[in-house]
Amino acid sequence: MNKKIDSKQYIYRKLYEMLKKEIVIGAYQYGSRLPSKRTLAEKMGSSVIPVEHAYELLCEEGYAEARARSGYFVIYQEDDFISNRSEWDIGPLPLNRTHEAKSDFPYTVLAKTMRRVLLDYQEKIMIKSPNHGCPELRQALSRYLARSCGIEVRPEQIIIGSGAEYLYGLVVQLFGNDRLFGIENPSYEKIRRVYQAHGIQCDLLKLGSDGIQSVELEQTKAAVLHVTPFHSFPSGITASASKRMEYLRWAEKHGGFIVEDNYDAELTVSRKNEDTLFSLSQNGSVIYLNTFTRTIAPSIRVGYMVLPERLLADFERKLSFYSCTVPVFEQYVLAELLQNGDFERHINRVRRRRRRKGGADCL
Repeated sequence: MNKKIDSKQYIYRKLYEMLKKEIVIGAYQYGSRLPSKRTLAEKMGSSVIPVEHAYELLCEEGYAEARARSGYFVIYQEDDFISNRSEWDIGPLPLNRTHEAKSDFPYTVLAKTMRRVLLDYQEKIMIKSPNHGCPELRQALSRYLARSCGIEVRPEQIIIGSGAEYLYGLVVQLFGNDRLFGIENPSYEKIRRVYQAHGIQCDLLKLGSDGIQSVELEQTKAAVLHVTPFHSFPSGITASASKRMEYLRWAEKHGGFIVEDNYDAELTVSRKNEDTLFSLSQNGSVIYLNTFTRTIAPSIRVGYMVLPERLLADFERKLSFYSCTVPVFEQYVLAELLQNGDFERHINRVRRRRRRKGGADCL
């Protein structure tokens, strides 16, 4: 690693990406010590501060860990996923995620945007939405996902719907209700209830300290795996980098699909979004789901589903007749918030506040 980094770009992000790549390909193997901060800074032609930030990100994502007076060591493992930890006792927890009732999104910003949409779009807000959602919102989401979490997709791959529960129903109809679905245990209660209401049989897979236990993944006969890799509700568990790769290897080995429910990922205390399964997948085995309920307000019943290219034809054949369940006015408002930067400014404010508080308020 002797490549100089462009000082005009975020040095620590570039350094983080380079280190992560070298860890994943095995240049730094499990248990090995990473270069000291000072040594790496000299190689990169930068100060020590960007190196510290890059190492912090590696630790937050589960690629490395800091050891007192010893430095940073690689903890990422691609092949050895079997955990020798005992089952993790999560303890008593709430039954649903409706405790997230209060919104931090500035009301004045939302009201201003709504007024602007009324003035700019006028009679357009009275027109029926295209079946998969308004082009303006799908385009804005495509650009936002690319810059925020490395999900590079065409707007045509994004389906707009009235919240996560509605989208769960579309997932069932896409795959059929004769397949076994694997879900986290514990998990958001409505995931199981919605699937079972559609005739799906669910295999409840026990969680360990970093995601679904490896032995559970090995034994399940599920064809579809529904996971919440970041801050799973109600356990608060975030899947490690190794566990995310294990999920993807499970899908590849068994010809299965993964539904990635990322409802809380944007409010991480990290300086960057967690790596998504969708962005890491090489064979199009992941469907990505997210909503604006957590990031803007519980009253915004708008969600979106990102389909891999390989499932687009099936979706069009089976489900393209469905009308969009979200009014065009709300879609235009969200598109404006994404395009003018207000949404991301809000996300960044929340992250900075949580970092100052040590992340305690996100648990």
